Amino acid sequence: MVSGDRHHAQALREEVAAVLAPLGLRLAPEKTRTVHIDEGFDFLGHTIRRLRKRGTSKHYVYTKPSKKAIQAIKDKVKAKTYRATRQQDLDKLIISLNRTLTGWANYFRYGVSKAAFGAVDSHAWARLMRWTRAKYAGKHRLGMTQLRRRFCDSGWRFAYNGAVFTGASSVTVTRYRYRGNTIPTPWTPRPAAATGG
Repeated sequence: MVSGDRHHAQALREEVAAVLAPLGLRLAPEKTRTVHIDEGFDFLGHTIRRLRKRGTSKHYVYTKPSKKAIQAIKDKVKAKTYRATRQQDLDKLIISLNRTLTGWANYFRYGVSKAAFGAVDSHAWARLMRWTRAKYAGKHRLGMTQLRRRFCDSGWRFAYNGAVFTGASSVTVTRYRYRGNTIPTPWTPRPAAATGG
């Protein structure tokens, strides 16, 4: 990241390429772009972008799960709740979904992820509801009241044989503290050694 214009970033890109070359490494052109922080960019599953904070005129850099990362976890949930998986018990499925969603959420917990966690949980809940109705319906359609009475605890939370669906929202979202210049780098000047007289 640079504090300057696009040409400053382009110049730095050339410097980085020169440093990597002796190591036998290179920047992949298809994965390397120069963008403004207001446009945002995806990095390791996160979308990093500067936005105006709602209700204020101040701008902050926000980190949240990328659309691709959210779609990937939804696809995993879909695979676990596909019709071919209906031979397993509901409690085993709930435990499996909790592990998958909690692991994913732990990776994305440092950022603005609460809304994404809620969206992923809503998707998982809907898939779980469809899966349960199809598995336990028998000859008669399983109504929502019956579904709630048999397979949910307080509210509409799935619970069966001691397994309770908690999902991604069970992971607490935390923000990184701004540490400014207190983060050590190879360029951090060392304090001068005291000399004795």
